[in-house]
Amino acid sequence: MPRLITISNRLPISVKLVDDNFVYTTSVGGLATGLSSTDTVKENYWVGWPGSTIEAPKDQAELKQKLNADNMQPVFLTDHEYDNFYEGFSNKTIWPLFHYFTQYTTYKKSYWEYYRKVNQLFCDEIKKIAQPDDVFWVHDYQLMLLPGMLREIFPDATIGFFLHIPFPSYEIFRTLPWRKEVLQGILGSDLVGFHTFDYMRHFLSAATRILDLNHHLGRINMANRVVEVDSFPMGIDYDKFANAVYEKETIKEIIELRQQLGKDKIILSVDRLDYSKGILERIIAFERFLGKYPEYQGQVTLLVILVPSRAGVDQYQNLKEQIDEAVGRINGKYNTLRWSPIHYFYRALPFHTLAAIYYMSDVALITPLRDGMNLIAKEYIASKTDQTGVLILSEMAGAAKELTEAIHVNPSDWHDIVRAIHTALTMPQQEQIKRNAAMQQTLKRYNVKRWSQVFMDRLREVRLATEKIKQKQFNDEILARLTKSYNESDKRLFLLDYDGTLVDFQDDPQKVSPDEYLYNLLKKLSDHPENSVVVISGRDKNSLERWLGKLNIGIIAEHGVWSKEPSGEWTRADMIDQEWKQELKGVMETFVDRTPGTFIEVKDYSLVWHYRKADQGLAEIRVHELLETLSQYTSRMRLQILEGNKVIEVKNAGINKGHAAEGWAQRNPEGFILAIGDDYTDEDTFKAVGSYTNAFTIKVGHNQTAAHYNIDSNRDVLRILHVLSEQQGIASDYKKVDMTA
Repeated sequence: MPRLITISNRLPISVKLVDDNFVYTTSVGGLATGLSSTDTVKENYWVGWPGSTIEAPKDQAELKQKLNADNMQPVFLTDHEYDNFYEGFSNKTIWPLFHYFTQYTTYKKSYWEYYRKVNQLFCDEIKKIAQPDDVFWVHDYQLMLLPGMLREIFPDATIGFFLHIPFPSYEIFRTLPWRKEVLQGILGSDLVGFHTFDYMRHFLSAATRILDLNHHLGRINMANRVVEVDSFPMGIDYDKFANAVYEKETIKEIIELRQQLGKDKIILSVDRLDYSKGILERIIAFERFLGKYPEYQGQVTLLVILVPSRAGVDQYQNLKEQIDEAVGRINGKYNTLRWSPIHYFYRALPFHTLAAIYYMSDVALITPLRDGMNLIAKEYIASKTDQTGVLILSEMAGAAKELTEAIHVNPSDWHDIVRAIHTALTMPQQEQIKRNAAMQQTLKRYNVKRWSQVFMDRLREVRLATEKIKQKQFNDEILARLTKSYNESDKRLFLLDYDGTLVDFQDDPQKVSPDEYLYNLLKKLSDHPENSVVVISGRDKNSLERWLGKLNIGIIAEHGVWSKEPSGEWTRADMIDQEWKQELKGVMETFVDRTPGTFIEVKDYSLVWHYRKADQGLAEIRVHELLETLSQYTSRMRLQILEGNKVIEVKNAGINKGHAAEGWAQRNPEGFILAIGDDYTDEDTFKAVGSYTNAFTIKVGHNQTAAHYNIDSNRDVLRILHVLSEQQGIASDYKKVDMTA
């Protein structure tokens, strides 16, 4: 059974060297807390920073030995590396940008260089312990380059990545100077996970627009593998919080806290110090609640627990000062001898103290301005064993997608928060129980172990998909069989698509005439008396005639509407109707008007809408619209819609490449056949000739296909054809063929 190596910025424990002794404490944070609840730490390896700078080689060696005994591998950083990587790029660039605080985002090249350096340090440490069949699970925004680095070293490894913070919209993400490198790093994974569908959608949009990658239902086809992008809302250790209420330490804390706070209703606010959490906004909203509903003065207490965080970031210190000032002002305004409106604690609390506060609180006020998930909301609900209490939750938190029975608020609208507080305090107990019971059922079922299990199951499924692709990947062994069959056959048929197969795509479809190398290659193949070469394309006949008409080859144009024997004349397929073209041309023109960068290509018997130069996000929407609109016409006009590479083509039904290819193949049923194409329209060819005894069908790219094999690019097609044109044996490595010869 393969090991799981979990990699995160921090180990699940923090280590300090005090008086030559190591002091161990549990790491603070949702990731460390959540994953430490799974079985991954004891049974597998965890790689991360130990929580403090330990520079002496002797101390590092000793600590490493102790941590290795617990299946943990430390990554040691100097103070300078930590400051630039963590406090710098991670928390002054990525954190504010991904949380939509562009005004706080710092773009500093030295930060980026250290971010890349530290990601490489993590990679180097992993290499020391990695075994061939290990599964790597990389976590969070500090290590977004690591999956790509691991992929370079372990090309066949199983790699998962999970981002625990939001992924921003394309318009926000595109401002990052190193946006391509970050995307490419993440896409070193087999499975990329996010908390919500929105973050997943933003990532796919960025990958499509910035890297020009296509996806289908969240699956991106990379060279020789697939990357799946999906949402996996993180759960909590539900039983840990539900059972804590009955433990002696918690009961003691409940009694002591009740004595301190009296009979006041408690509204709980607990967060790390962070500008994304909306802490100051909710404190001010509470002040306005007391002003609008004075009858609650002396009856309700806001319990603010603020956990120290990221002391090296200026905005955090400024926020702390503003919170201190607001709490002091509100308490000064409303304080009485027996009542303080706000009880304020600036420190991390022990687990049982926190569990007691969760249980005692009548309302949890959790209103982040932007939050990846927010496990505190889930912990609060799990701790309410009597099912009373009300959760007020920001609609900007990832948890809001699951906890639909909570009171959702706009965290920037204090009127909305004030109304929610009043609703919560006046909510009947029966209604509280109904809401909490539903949320508890959700959290019980999808706890942190289930989250981890679902992610790992999906990761295995994606790897199986990649293995299937690799089994169909064209290689030297297949080339040897193909060449052997070619040399042993008296008759050989080549069925070759043009765009994307013999030539690469261009923005202007008329700028893809064959260069000298391709022209001479086709000439050499077609001049051989035992070879029949057919270019089978969706192109119009006039362009193909102009480019290839002087060669001794067959040409099939417009997917089979027109055909031409070597040195023959063009003939047209029977029963071709053109009356529909004018009507549908008008339909397509409306989409050209609404979609900048698109245009219509008018062929003799088909219409093509090109969208290669259009904004990819808008194009995705327009494609669905156009397909739906065209379907209303095609059903009554006996037309067929073809989706190609950044094109949509409409033509008469019953005319396709497969029908045309079948006619050529029937002349040569026992001979060598090589069919190569790159898009959906070529699938008809693969299906038509793939069952012939000596047929080899090859798809350019890595989409699912009826072809026997996949190949990376059109340059690899030219290499194969070069090998076959050299009538002498086999090239040892077709990827090393000199195509300039």
